[in-house]
Amino acid sequence: MRLQVGQRIFAPSLVPTVLTLILLPVFIKLGMWQLHRADEKRALMQQAAQGRATTLPLNAANADQLHRYQHVQAQGVFDNVHQILLDNMPSATGQPGYHVWTPLKLTDGSTVLVDRGWVAYPASGAGAAAKSLPSLDVSQQPRMISGIVDELPRPGVRAGNAGIGSTWPQVLNYPCIEELRTLYGDALQSRIVLMDKDNADGFERLWKIDIGFTPQRHIAYAVQWFGFAIALAVIFVVVNLRPAPENKPEQEQAHD
Repeated sequence: MRLQVGQRIFAPSLVPTVLTLILLPVFIKLGMWQLHRADEKRALMQQAAQGRATTLPLNAANADQLHRYQHVQAQGVFDNVHQILLDNMPSATGQPGYHVWTPLKLTDGSTVLVDRGWVAYPASGAGAAAKSLPSLDVSQQPRMISGIVDELPRPGVRAGNAGIGSTWPQVLNYPCIEELRTLYGDALQSRIVLMDKDNADGFERLWKIDIGFTPQRHIAYAVQWFGFAIALAVIFVVVNLRPAPENKPEQEQAHD
């Protein structure tokens, strides 16, 4: 391609043209994706605020329809025997330990895992026998618990399976719902309930709304990607815009 613009000629070569045509839409698409993520985070924050302002009953019929961080109440009986210790979970101050998940069998026949909070590792370290842990016992009398609905926690990168065994309590690493249903059956709800601080039989409970990057951070990244796109376009034009060759006067051309 060769285009004269005033006293300059725009004549890019093949390689920089191809690279620009590849990278420019990539940068723009990444910027648009970051804007979309910012919208998602704003919606999640609004959802969390609305969910905490109201309390809904939790049951099998609405379990999958409730928004994340919806505040709920659930009537049922805790299963004291078949509890889970979610391994490698930090406290609010970063101390290593477990989160205690206890199944609550609801009156409608379904089961939901209730996160009763964080406990420290025993003195001998992670993975020690359950008898070395603080008592996990909980009354099996019918009760009403309250808390907020959350997704199952997921690691950034998961290596191997959750480590399901045959002894209780199970010490697991980020189990997925399919693995959990091999323990509790298909009636297990797909999300967990983070139990409120004022409920009895809990441990450390300092729940935070985990949205990852804030909307402002995503917008900053979007501006960065759009900046890369603009810079690439400007560089492409400037590098490939050259002065046009001077035309000699006709008499001088004849004399030559």
